[in-house]
Parts: sequence; structure tokens; C-alpha cells
Amino acid sequence: MSDYTLYYWSVPFRGQFVRAVLGWAGKTWDEAGDEAIGALMEGPVKSMPIPFMGPPVLVDHANDFAVSQMPAILLYLGESLDLMPTDPAGRALTLKVVCDANDVIDELTRDGGKSMWTEDRWAEFQPRLEKWMSFWEEIGLRHGLKAKEGFLLGGSEAGLADVATATLWTTIVDRFPAIGETLDRVAPHTAALARQVSALPALVEVAEQARANYGDAWSGGQIEKSLRKVLGD
Repeated sequence: MSDYTLYYWSVPFRGQFVRAVLGWAGKTWDEAGDEAIGALMEGPVKSMPIPFMGPPVLVDHANDFAVSQMPAILLYLGESLDLMPTDPAGRALTLKVVCDANDVIDELTRDGGKSMWTEDRWAEFQPRLEKWMSFWEEIGLRHGLKAKEGFLLGGSEAGLADVATATLWTTIVDRFPAIGETLDRVAPHTAALARQVSALPALVEVAEQARANYGDAWSGGQIEKSLRKVLGD
């Protein structure tokens, strides 16, 4: 039996953060699959492993515990697997980075596809996207990322904030090269960090598996189609 079961759709998006941390920690997990997720969402709340509106949901079999919401899942894994910094400031900053990553992908999908991207909307969004990128650059420069090789919050090895950062930006850049050009220009240290951390063998394996399972997909649906259209991808 695997260590965990992950309920997430057959795309990277939010689920990829959970997969990356599990892979980085050397844990095994099963993917419940779209049909099982749909059945849980349509069924009674009392039958859910944890009340949730949408995935991801992670079930930890050893501890008989389930949790939903991507930042909460990463916090749980960070705490339960001893992946978090030991100081309160480092722990708070790690959670902030994870929550910021969650916000970025929300904005890139226009709050779950409530409206589609157009060329005008994308042009209007560009300064805001660049501001988001600058957050990672500034946090890193303040706390440890002093050169193009280093880690976001200092330390001698990658931490949870670095894995979340690499998962966010490399998954996006891999599928939308035009956004990668902006990241290299606006946040070169962050771009270098993302490439450095994503080259760790465990994260390479997770990324390759995502490619094998999901192809070029990122978030899926019409919102991804509209993003690809405005980016010319």
C-alpha cells in the first residue's frame, strides 16, 4: 500500500505541488483518478475523507488523516515530514511562498475560468504578473538568494519554499515559454533557482511522470486554451 492517496484531476496545476513535495520527500502515493474525485464531490459530505469543494485532497494512510486545500496540504507535509524550517520566521515565510504560489495560479486561470483571456486582458495583466514575479526575487534577495545559485530562504539545501517555487515556475514556463522569457527578465535569480531545484533527481522524476501522464496540459479546460491563444503557444 502506498503512503498516501492524492485526489486531484489529471492535470498538473495545484496537484503538482503535492506530487512534487511527496516525490522530494521520497514518499509513495496513489492517484485516485477523476472518476473517484467526481463521485466524492457529488456525494454526501459525510462520505468525504475531509469536507471539500474541490481537490486536491490528500489522505495520509499511516496517520489516518485527510486534508484538503493545497497550502494546508503542503503545511501538513512540511510539519509531519520535518521539511519546514526550524525558526518561526522561516516557517511563516515558507507558508507565505506557498500561498503566493496558489494565488498566482488562481490569477493565471482568472479565478477558475470565470472569464477567458483575451489579448487586452493579458496585456492589462502583464504588470501584475511581473509584480508577482518580483515578490520571489525580493524575498530571495532579502533572505538568502544572493547569487544565481542559492536557496530562497538561505540554508545549505533546498527547502519546502524552494520546491514550491520550482514547481510553480518550471511547470508554467515549461508549458508557456513566453512567460519564461518574462521571468528571466524580471526575476533572474528566481528563474535560476527554479531550474536548479527542478533539476533535483526526485523532482525530475515527478516532472517526467507528469509529462507522461498529462502531456502539455497545465490547468486544462477552456481557460488554458484561451491562455495558449493569447501567448501563441
